[in-house]
Amino acid sequence: MLQQRIALVGFGAIGHAIFDMLKHEPRLSIGQIIVSEENRDAVQAELEGLAAGAPVAALSAVPTEGAGRPDLLVECAGHSAIQEHVLPALAAGIPCLVVSIGALSAPGLAEQLEAAADKGRTQVHLLSGAIGGIDALAAAKVAGLSSVVYTGRKPPLGWLGTPAEETLDLKNLKESTMFFSGSAREAARLFPKNANVAATLSLAGIGLDNTRVELYADPGVTENIHYYEARGAFGFMAVTVKNQPLPSNPKTSALTVYSVVRALQNRVLPVAI
Repeated sequence: MLQQRIALVGFGAIGHAIFDMLKHEPRLSIGQIIVSEENRDAVQAELEGLAAGAPVAALSAVPTEGAGRPDLLVECAGHSAIQEHVLPALAAGIPCLVVSIGALSAPGLAEQLEAAADKGRTQVHLLSGAIGGIDALAAAKVAGLSSVVYTGRKPPLGWLGTPAEETLDLKNLKESTMFFSGSAREAARLFPKNANVAATLSLAGIGLDNTRVELYADPGVTENIHYYEARGAFGFMAVTVKNQPLPSNPKTSALTVYSVVRALQNRVLPVAI
């Protein structure tokens, strides 16, 4: 039976959910939680209180040598974690799974990831997160895509803490309102915690500058709704995903957590799909 020792970067809403789903999975052992130095002691105390079985260490950096070196790193901490933890891990030969794909809208960061993985002779896996059909979109790219248009729609409170507040009264909104229209690169820059889907579609498809994005605050919905259309030599495809948000964070779709768990299971199960 294959086993993987995992270092999990981040222990927010996504990290907690992943930890909870995997704590009884013998083939996937989360041995380290990587957090900031100022939060390390608090997280360590929380982990000890969970009594989840084998000891789990809260650390401020990924061990890249010795017995504590993980088999795999999973990033779910936000964009700054790419620079601080993922790049060094890749350069040291540790394969990585990345949730915060919107970070790759920063100029040159995607190339840095590729260079670090090449240096470490390993691989970084960009997760599909809250959207579906990424395998089909990436396959269609082989023959050539002419357009990809993504529409993101969430309840108004799902956009709290974002630039949407500058133009909309989110707490009293009465009708569906589009507050952003532009490129995926700009969407990922302005809405890093909400627009990872746009970046994912762009990297699988025609790029951050050529993928069109429209974002809506809609009081008529209770789910996070992702819709995109793609056209190209393959034909036409349209995908709609209506996600329930994580109870602990309305800005994050629960499917994001499930995509991480699936990717991890595919590394250890006898049959992967």
